[in-house]
Amino acid sequence: MDYFQSQNFDDAISYLSPLLKADSNNISALGYAGYAYYMSDDSRNSAACFRHLLTLDSNNVNALHYLVLLTSNDDSYDALRYGRRLVNLQPERAGWWRTMGELWHRKNKPDSALFWFDSAYAMAPMDLRTMNDLAEVLVEQKTYDRADSIIALGLIKDSLNIGLLRLQVKSAYQTKNYNAVLKPGQRLLGLEDPNIASLTSLALAYYNLKSYGESIRVCEAMQALGLQSEAIYYYESRAYARSKDYVKSNELLRLALAKAINKTAEWYYDDLGNNCESLKDYKKAVANYDTAYYLFKDPLTLYTCGRICETELHNQSLARAYYRRYLALANPVSAEEKQAYRYVKQRWGAHASK
Repeated sequence: MDYFQSQNFDDAISYLSPLLKADSNNISALGYAGYAYYMSDDSRNSAACFRHLLTLDSNNVNALHYLVLLTSNDDSYDALRYGRRLVNLQPERAGWWRTMGELWHRKNKPDSALFWFDSAYAMAPMDLRTMNDLAEVLVEQKTYDRADSIIALGLIKDSLNIGLLRLQVKSAYQTKNYNAVLKPGQRLLGLEDPNIASLTSLALAYYNLKSYGESIRVCEAMQALGLQSEAIYYYESRAYARSKDYVKSNELLRLALAKAINKTAEWYYDDLGNNCESLKDYKKAVANYDTAYYLFKDPLTLYTCGRICETELHNQSLARAYYRRYLALANPVSAEEKQAYRYVKQRWGAHASK
């Protein structure tokens, strides 16, 4: 227990291992070891301890609880099996019913989740976690009136409950009750909650209410929280456009565009070009390489376009245009690039014969 209190779980395991080696059926040692392994993120050994404990005491609630936690992210139904045993052992305990609801929710089975959450709520109607879970499923199923009533009750108990505030924003926004988004949304902003969906809904609610200055303020506050997605810049740009500040709107649109274009997209366009070239669809190949250059400005891409136009499409004027642009921007480094550059300069340079 001293090791547990000081969170020295490795030392606890070292202490317990000889005990289990001497007596592998020591129920107390198995429970302690399972917990120590669990807290050390050693899921395999933790589960082994608790499973072995269940062979000795099939009704061990502690072992069943930890096995639910250890298997809840698996694709199998082991966690549900353990959870149901907990409900059967302690049917009066609302937390086990809620746990079953959470497991079904993770498996995207909302109807099953709703049954268990409803049962837990009937047993513990003022438990905030249960209220949050039940309301979340109700919002997902678009049962907004009942969800809103549960959320409102929960916020009477805890007006700064982040989970319930997020759900209140989501429900109000999805029903287009934009005025109802503002109060919980502002609370989340004041709490500096970094949930991008909720704060984006707040910015859009102000936008839809034609409060463009407030929409801009929320977008800027999101950026101050480190939320830098392209959508935030886009929504802010639209608010500036509605305010007739088109210069600022364009500035933000350029930022959104820069964030929208991922550097890895260059690989995709290059691969599309390679594939089209292999299929002898040279016009499409040039189009993809041209797009890659437009987005990422790699001069070597212009050389590739010129090469295809010259050797495959036999369009000398188009080849010359690409090659001339390449020569103006090229910075060859590798031996292969330098060889290509020498060829283009000699064959297509400004003083070369046409």
